[in-house]
Amino acid sequence: MVSKHLTSAFSKELVFALDICEQAGKVAMRHWSAGVKTISKEDGSPVTIADTECERMIRMAIEKTFPKDRMLGEEEGETKNAEADKTASVRKWIIDPIDGTYGYARGLTVFSTLLALEENGEIILGVVSAPAANEIYWAEKGKGAWKNGQRIEVSNCADLSQSQFNFGGLNRILQRGFIKAMEKIAVQTAKQRCPGDYLSFAQVFEGKAEASLEIGVKPWDLAPMKIIIEEAGGTYSDLAGGKSIYLGDCLVTNGHLEKAFVQLLTI
Repeated sequence: MVSKHLTSAFSKELVFALDICEQAGKVAMRHWSAGVKTISKEDGSPVTIADTECERMIRMAIEKTFPKDRMLGEEEGETKNAEADKTASVRKWIIDPIDGTYGYARGLTVFSTLLALEENGEIILGVVSAPAANEIYWAEKGKGAWKNGQRIEVSNCADLSQSQFNFGGLNRILQRGFIKAMEKIAVQTAKQRCPGDYLSFAQVFEGKAEASLEIGVKPWDLAPMKIIIEEAGGTYSDLAGGKSIYLGDCLVTNGHLEKAFVQLLTI
């Protein structure tokens, strides 16, 4: 267990988050190895039995360990625990049991469990656990960003022409009117890649790419990404000029090239 190697500097909440994500990963791998089928939810997005099983496991663990905390998850929505209204502090666990369900169901390795803790509107810790790739990323406010127990940092690249730009669903990006922006980025950057799901972000976390763009996603897709990129020394921004995880869009960068990418994406 990764959490066994943490020092006392990390919180009990982070230890919990790492442990439950690893447990969820074992469930996800069991179904993934056997082969899973998807069904379509009302919004057209795919879901598998593993999504629902993993989220239920995580929720039950939170209810038992942190009974005063609220929860927001992809499969069960936003709920309060029995003790949630008895505390002035508003803490909310944000859960994506399997991010990348489409690829997961097709046997691809780029899927992950995402878990973050928001306290009074601020993300204070986050975990990205990718069991098929044997990768787990985490961060806690003020304590740096980590991958498999090793500290990670964004790149020092400050030259747009030498940078790599990652992006998520191209259809959503183009539908939002970023066709010309993407053309400019393609011309002015060295590489443009779509690694997929968590990996698009993770490459920026650990200095393998300089920026990643996501359009039309949900808060559970973005919550852990925000704290990890910030603790790795980079930047997180929504496309409205703020830092919200609730607007559905985000740009993460290594910081050195944030202004350049924001300018390129300005329609």
